[in-house]
Amino acid sequence: MPRAALPALLLPLLGLAVAAAAAGADMISIHNEEENAFILDTLQKQWKGPDDILLGMFFDTDDDSFKWFDKSNMTFVKWSDQEDGEDLVDTCAFLHTKTGDWKKGNCEVSSVEGTLCKAAIPYEKKYLSDNHILISALVIASTVILTVLGAVVWFLYKRSLDSGFTTVFSAAPQSPYNDDCVLVVAEENEYDVQLD
Repeated sequence: MPRAALPALLLPLLGLAVAAAAAGADMISIHNEEENAFILDTLQKQWKGPDDILLGMFFDTDDDSFKWFDKSNMTFVKWSDQEDGEDLVDTCAFLHTKTGDWKKGNCEVSSVEGTLCKAAIPYEKKYLSDNHILISALVIASTVILTVLGAVVWFLYKRSLDSGFTTVFSAAPQSPYNDDCVLVVAEENEYDVQLD
């Protein structure tokens, strides 16, 4: 239906929807019990306003049915017990913040009651900068190089122990004499001194 053909009574309601869209938000539509429970829980924790809040729903007199402003299908309802014989012209839906039930009400008082809107929160992926990537690559490369060098040194050390060769890493100096031979040489030197 073209906008000019809408009844004058719905214009204030459309003004709310346009204002919500201009702020980057849409009037809310609720499609299942989980969404309704989530909204109710959030409102009970954070909402300090009146007990009834405007949903993004209005009564379309052409179809004789309630519709969401975002044109999504009406897949879930949670109406409180109300009389059905009331005049529904200029009727909107409100969420009762204490019970989670919906009720029908006059659209003209919606600006006093408050409007429930939804907005997508932009999610920006943050990648590492080029400097962080370079530093990470250098740390990984250094770790790999040190690990390989350590393995090579360990391999050469083990190989030299197995071959029986003395290594330059030996801590104790080797004498050409064994202990018995050194003792005999020392005794001979002692006799030489006494004879003089």
